[in-house]
Amino acid sequence: MCDLITRCGYKCNLCPAYKENIHSREDQEATSDGWFRIYGFRFPPENILCDGCLTPDSEKPRLIDSGCPVRPCVVMKGLQNCAYCDEYPCVKFNQRAVDYDSIAASSGVSISKDDYEKFIQPYENRKVLGKIRNSIK
Repeated sequence: MCDLITRCGYKCNLCPAYKENIHSREDQEATSDGWFRIYGFRFPPENILCDGCLTPDSEKPRLIDSGCPVRPCVVMKGLQNCAYCDEYPCVKFNQRAVDYDSIAASSGVSISKDDYEKFIQPYENRKVLGKIRNSIK
């Protein structure tokens, strides 16, 4: 599967909540536990299932982050993602920005390679959008 880059730069194809990656209730429970361990918030396992924010509103997508400020902004501006915005990075983006160093510093615990790959790498949007911005300059 190729990278599915969201409006804010997350990678749906790597996200453990993305519909293609959920195969059992255990997957949902592991994601709930992993997000709690890394980020300190917990979603009920039964609510962990996402169609991805690239799904058009007309299809009534199930979105894990229904309160995301980035998606409606990017859609309203008619952009593919934040990398194409003249205001990048903005306050809305920064509310959903993820980078390993910040997560590692704030968690205060050692992050295993497995936890990094499952629960941080899919969301390292500064890195993803930086590459896109460099390619369009």
